[in-house]
Amino acid sequence: MFLSNVTDSGPGGVPLSVDFNSPVDYLIFIFHLLFATATVLVAGPVAAAIVSSRTLRVQNRFIFMLNTSVCDTLVGLSVYYLGLFDVQEGYPSRNGTYNILSYLLGVNIMTFLFAQFDRYFAVCRPFFYTRFLTRRAIICVNVYCWFHTYFQLVIIHFMPSSKAIQLYVFSTVGLQVIVLTKVIMTIKLYIIARYQLERDPPSAERESNKESLWIIIFVVISFLVLWSPSFVNVILRLLLGKGLTFRNEATNPFAIMARCNSVCTPSVYLWGSPALRKATMRTVWGRVCPRCKRRVSHSWSVKGGDKGKPFKVHWKI
Repeated sequence: MFLSNVTDSGPGGVPLSVDFNSPVDYLIFIFHLLFATATVLVAGPVAAAIVSSRTLRVQNRFIFMLNTSVCDTLVGLSVYYLGLFDVQEGYPSRNGTYNILSYLLGVNIMTFLFAQFDRYFAVCRPFFYTRFLTRRAIICVNVYCWFHTYFQLVIIHFMPSSKAIQLYVFSTVGLQVIVLTKVIMTIKLYIIARYQLERDPPSAERESNKESLWIIIFVVISFLVLWSPSFVNVILRLLLGKGLTFRNEATNPFAIMARCNSVCTPSVYLWGSPALRKATMRTVWGRVCPRCKRRVSHSWSVKGGDKGKPFKVHWKI
């Protein structure tokens, strides 16, 4: 089945996602409104902090964080439409966006996969990593994630229906291969973090590698947990025609779980990286709340972060 994108908004425009005939309808509408706002307020400042801080921009791992944070911010903005209005992406489509919003998933998946390979080479192949995986190469990889995903979407919409169906099925199968690769890489990175880094002598680079490895591991695990139900349902609908269908995107629990990843991922970034927390407070929230900025600056000074000493994070395995 190919994803049709027929828009049926009617003469009165796109209706709301719920009818407000029961308390549950009110809860669903309020949840999506609060969720969209929370996602934008969490992912947006993370992206702004990385762009505004040169010390973060020069590190490859933060380039990947920037890419996913921009994508997550767009997902949060999309919830204002997908969650508040009667929209059904997929098959059959109703008031859809030609899968432009749903394909943000593809950008995140590819970015996470390349980020896993980046951390693997940074720890296990440091000489190769330093020589070939420059900042410019990492930026090109992140741009490619967007180009590949949406170029494929453009091809699907301009191809004949029979060929488009074949390409869509092929891309779905390829997506499962990527997910399987992510699982294998997550296990590999855990083994590296558990054994190899513990044998390295204490240094700022060792702490940075440990921090980045654990961040990407937790991000990928949360991604797989939140997206797996949606993956399984799509496969069942596509191949067997036995998957569950829902009234719209707002009432689809699988889609809601998947979109929760857009607020979970930047939250893990902030939790795992003290440097990112400091940059976010200084460049974004510190301007909104100067008192909070002074409090964080004082805390950082007491811990020695303003004297050029490495800020160490002690992870428990």
